[in-house]
Amino acid sequence: MMALKTLRPDRAGFGDPFGLGLLPELQQRTVLLDSKQNSLNRAQGDAVTRVSNLHSSAVNTMKASISPAKKLEEELSSPNYNFHIFYYTWYGNPQFDGKYIHWNHPLLPHWDPKIANNYPKGRHNPPEDIGANFYPELGSYSSKDPTVIEAHMKQMRSASTGVIVLSWYPPGMADENGEPTDDLVPVVLDHAHKYNLKVTFHIEPYKDRDDRSMYHNVKYIIDRYGSHPAFYRHKTSTGRLLPMFYVYDSYVTIPEIWSNLLTVSGSQSIRNTPYDALFIALLVEERHKHDIHRSGFDGMYTYFATNGFSYGSSHHNWASLKAFCDSNNLMFIPSVGPGYIDTSIRPWNNHNTRNRVNGKYYETAFSAALLVRPEIISITSFNEWHEGTQIEKAVPKRTGQVVYLDYKPHKPNVYLELTQKWSEKYRKEQEQWLM
Repeated sequence: MMALKTLRPDRAGFGDPFGLGLLPELQQRTVLLDSKQNSLNRAQGDAVTRVSNLHSSAVNTMKASISPAKKLEEELSSPNYNFHIFYYTWYGNPQFDGKYIHWNHPLLPHWDPKIANNYPKGRHNPPEDIGANFYPELGSYSSKDPTVIEAHMKQMRSASTGVIVLSWYPPGMADENGEPTDDLVPVVLDHAHKYNLKVTFHIEPYKDRDDRSMYHNVKYIIDRYGSHPAFYRHKTSTGRLLPMFYVYDSYVTIPEIWSNLLTVSGSQSIRNTPYDALFIALLVEERHKHDIHRSGFDGMYTYFATNGFSYGSSHHNWASLKAFCDSNNLMFIPSVGPGYIDTSIRPWNNHNTRNRVNGKYYETAFSAALLVRPEIISITSFNEWHEGTQIEKAVPKRTGQVVYLDYKPHKPNVYLELTQKWSEKYRKEQEQWLM
């Protein structure tokens, strides 16, 4: 996602611990993001998928493979509602959107002009040239295409995930490279329900996000979507059923603002109202754990699929983070991913690449997550193609001067199969934890 933001030079050195010069001003606690920072933030999340025009053959295959709901239940492994997966609906193509969106991602310049001059500039040119290092089996698809949404739900269900964490901006708002997507939420909910999947929301760092606007937007989401059978509610240890919201780049807003919303005595308190929920903050640096606790959040997640990139994304820190959460009545939700590569949009950032090692990197991350016995594991990501964290099906592709990475020697669905394997392993181990 916004994993890596461009910073001004005095914060930018790659020598910073974990390369954090790439993250949004971690030293400077600002209440609001200006639109430029915000957009850089989102640029990271931009998922670009290079796409050949939606192949009619692929579409026909998908249609043919969609079986009635009952048969689906028999064919697919059961959903694991403790496996949450980050999902993006910001992709577009001419057939459904009148133009390409996100697949034509710009190449982001390095903040040091001397370094920037050594790298190409411009935009990607879909469908052959997309803003991603891998190429989707579905081509440069549109997130509005119902056939694509259907295929995505089937893939996520086949992976035995249970909760889709949907990237969300308020109505009329979007990341710098995208278009508003709130109108797609009802379609996603309907398709998710068909596959017995649930949907929760990943609140992106929209412009002027603060305690007041968050209250308004949480109310909007619950009023508008909360009665849908696919709307996710989490059962707490006290037996309450509450919605859950992941809050991306939460640390950009100071704890004093968050506590207005998230503590019982706050001036904008959402607690003990019809809109109360579980709010999960992003932990990047170690010190953020204290801010998260003071702010009134209910838990923390780590998002980045780059072991060693940040304190939170480093597997060896998860045990101490889990202990901190346990002692402060917080949820710890580690985020695992299959790898990381964003050089199609940040050509200068290859030092943050994490090779998939034919699935071994992903399995190592799952293994590290299970060691801390988390209540929930999050997966980065289903389809953040720009950052190469996707587990969605990818295919070999070669065009002109571009050779895309692929999942060989394995099949296009290998990361779905690995997710399903670890979902089952998690279920078995969880039974032992609870005994």
